[in-house]
Amino acid sequence: MEKQVESLQQRLRQQEKLASLGMLSAGIAHEIQNPLNFVINFSKMSSKLLSDLTDIVADNEDALPAADREELDDIVSDLKDNMSRIVEHGERAISIIHGILLVSRGKDNEFLPTDVAHLVKEYVWLSYHAMRANYKGFNISISEDYQEQLPPLMVIPQDLSRAVLNLMNNACYAVWQKQQTAPPDYQPHVDVKVFLTSEQGLQTSDLRPQTFITVTIADNGIGMTPEVKERLYENFFTTKPVGEGTGLGMAITRDIIENKHGGKLTFTSQPGQGTTFTFTIPAKKV
Repeated sequence: MEKQVESLQQRLRQQEKLASLGMLSAGIAHEIQNPLNFVINFSKMSSKLLSDLTDIVADNEDALPAADREELDDIVSDLKDNMSRIVEHGERAISIIHGILLVSRGKDNEFLPTDVAHLVKEYVWLSYHAMRANYKGFNISISEDYQEQLPPLMVIPQDLSRAVLNLMNNACYAVWQKQQTAPPDYQPHVDVKVFLTSEQGLQTSDLRPQTFITVTIADNGIGMTPEVKERLYENFFTTKPVGEGTGLGMAITRDIIENKHGGKLTFTSQPGQGTTFTFTIPAKKV
C-alpha cells in the first residue's frame, strides 16, 4: 500500500509539472506570436518594395551594362526566394503557436469547424520535434497520406489535438525503444493517414450522414505484449520509466474519441513488429 501511495504521489507531481508547463508554454507562445507577426509583415512589405525596385530597374535597364543586368536579376531572384521562405516558415510557426494556444485555452467540449487533416499534420510534427529535442539521436521517417479537399468538420480541436499527440508520442517512443537494440539496418518509420470513410469502412469523398473521418497512425516499433494490450487503457499504467510517462494518455485518448466525439478507437499490435492505432469519428458538417 505504501508503494502504491508513493507511486500515485509521484504521478500527481508529474501531472502538476505538466500543468505548469502548459501554462508556461501558453505564455511563451503568446509572447513569440507578436515578433513573428512583425517578421511576416515586414517580409511581405520588403517583397513589395523589391517588386517596385524591379519595375524601376526594368524601366532603366538600357542604362545598365548587360553583365550588371544579369547579376542584378540573379540577386533579385534570390531575394524574392528568401522573402518567400521567411513568410512560409513564419506562417508555419504562427500556425503551431495557434495550436498550442488552442490546446491551453480552448473551451471544454466546444465543437468548432476544423481542418482535421491540417490539425493531424501539425501535431504529428510537433510530436516528432519534441522527441528530437528530448531523445539524443532520435530520427525517423514519416509518411503522410491526407485525403485532398477534405471539408471543415465539427470537432473539439483542443481535445482531438491531444489525442493525435498522445498516439504519435507513443508511436515515436515505440520506434525509439526498438532502435536501441535493433540491427543497424532497422529503419524506424511511422505512417499517418487521414481520410473519409463510409459506414462500411470504405474510403469515400462524399460527406453524408453516415460518413466518418478516419485517422491511422502506424509504427514499426516494439509492438505490445498481451499484458500491455490488456492494461492499455488503465489509468496510471505505463511502460515508460518513472518521470517519463503518467499512464493517463491512452485513457484520455479513448475518452476524447469515444465519449466526446462518439467515435471508436481500435488498435492492432504484434510484439517486435509494430502497432497501428485507428480512430473514426462521425464527420459532422459545418
